[in-house]
Amino acid sequence: MSLEDITLGLFAASNGLRIAAYVPQIRKAAIDENGASAISYATWLLFLLAHLSTIAYALVNREDGWLAGCFAANAPCCTLIVVIAFRNRCRHTRRLRQASCLATGVQVEAHSIGAGAG
Repeated sequence: MSLEDITLGLFAASNGLRIAAYVPQIRKAAIDENGASAISYATWLLFLLAHLSTIAYALVNREDGWLAGCFAANAPCCTLIVVIAFRNRCRHTRRLRQASCLATGVQVEAHSIGAGAG
């Protein structure tokens, strides 16, 4: 077995584990009761940018569809974490606003929250 084969095997194995490692983050973002506050948009968007740039590098500079495919599998996972966290934070913020309104006795219609003037 050549060094090239060994490094390819290590890369494939670690990338497979990385795909599996997204599952707990996706789950945590989805079920967190505090609006997915532990999920950093900046970190996950940076990971997404790194995956997208690696895909471009693999296709343009290396003409390596296999490498691009590996990182193409990672990019949707990062996107999913950001989207789920965003949705969860919006939902959490809405609940906090409603609880605050109930505590102060102020009545707010659902359609007026976040609506602009006009």
